[in-house]
Amino acid sequence: MVQCFQNSVLLFIVLNTRVLGTVQQRIIGGKEVEPYSIKYQASLQYNNGHYCGGTLIHAQWVVSAAHCWKPSQLIKVVLSEHSLTKEEGFEQEYNVSRTIVHYNYNFRTFNNDIMLLKLSRPANLNANVQPVALPNASTPPLTGKSICTVSGWGVTEVYSYFLSPELRAVDVEIISNCQSFYYWRITDNMICAGSMNERKDSCQGDSGGPLVCNGNLEGIVSWGVSCANPLYPGVYTKVRNYILWIEYFINLDNNV
Repeated sequence: MVQCFQNSVLLFIVLNTRVLGTVQQRIIGGKEVEPYSIKYQASLQYNNGHYCGGTLIHAQWVVSAAHCWKPSQLIKVVLSEHSLTKEEGFEQEYNVSRTIVHYNYNFRTFNNDIMLLKLSRPANLNANVQPVALPNASTPPLTGKSICTVSGWGVTEVYSYFLSPELRAVDVEIISNCQSFYYWRITDNMICAGSMNERKDSCQGDSGGPLVCNGNLEGIVSWGVSCANPLYPGVYTKVRNYILWIEYFINLDNNV
């Protein structure tokens, strides 16, 4: 997540992309999930270390945040991961054959913060690994107070730099009046979620991970001001704005 800090006049933008190795974000106020219960969760790894989250949307495709980009030959995607510190025997590791960053991604504003990763081979879909559903034209729109789940291995305490060893998740509410918190920073390609009453949020290390509402992938962890700050909810890429873009590349690949 990209973090921002405000002084008396200006809103200074510090990229809190929630990516480890740069500025990253984590699950605040959540709890460890039942192992392998979030079957679509992916860990993006560099030099054998987790640095971003991702979401399996097709047997051979993962979606993440554009600010998580690295050259494809340097990325490894791990599915069926629970503990980052233990070999549990269920992990599926894949190289990445292609990365596709949205052509209009703006690294200063984080508009269009979305990226596709093609796995080197199809994932083994089983009891632990399944793609998440994407919203479609008939999916009801999200409203304020809609409850969604965000998950990841990000830090669990504000100002911490240590990842959670195990996958964690927290339920957050969609914040409909996000412009009142961030003013000009919010575009129609973003949604906000958090809690006005409790310290619940994504944070460093959670970047690129899933925000799932009613069983559909609705958001990608993108940026925010600090973490679990009730005055500044977390900001997510609005996935439903990119369904045609996602389908274009998956269908193009299938037809080659």
